[in-house]
Amino acid sequence: MIKLMIKGFAYDVSGSPIVLLTDEEEEKVLPLWIGLLEAHSIALAVEGTEMPRPMTHDLIITICKMLKATISRVVINDLRDNTFYATIDLTTEIETIAMDARPSDAIALALRSSAPIYLKNNLADNMLSISELIDEETKKELDKFFNVSNLKKTLH
Repeated sequence: MIKLMIKGFAYDVSGSPIVLLTDEEEEKVLPLWIGLLEAHSIALAVEGTEMPRPMTHDLIITICKMLKATISRVVINDLRDNTFYATIDLTTEIETIAMDARPSDAIALALRSSAPIYLKNNLADNMLSISELIDEETKKELDKFFNVSNLKKTLH
């Protein structure tokens, strides 16, 4: 499996948010189109921002803690009809359960629980090579733009 990290966010021409996940070497990127609310939740988690009242993903983490369960990892494991699928591995004292989830929700929960995010190897062809897409100077400029602070300005 390929371990992924949040690189930042982008928007498509219609204004839909895209979360950009890279491999550990930051050589390839997996763009995932997500909803605005999920983008906001992911951005808050990346920033470490705490809201005065728990948001849905915060509530789920609290429930897990109360039940002595932990999110051990998230796996983006399938692609069907141009839609990615994911599982959240929830570990208790007794067992680990793989629960079906939308990748955006799984990512938001992984960030809040410091769980790793993985992509199954058979989906690696969906990752784009950063070096083939842009030159080094453009990459540096994009690194400044595709970050959480730019998303924060538009979501708050």
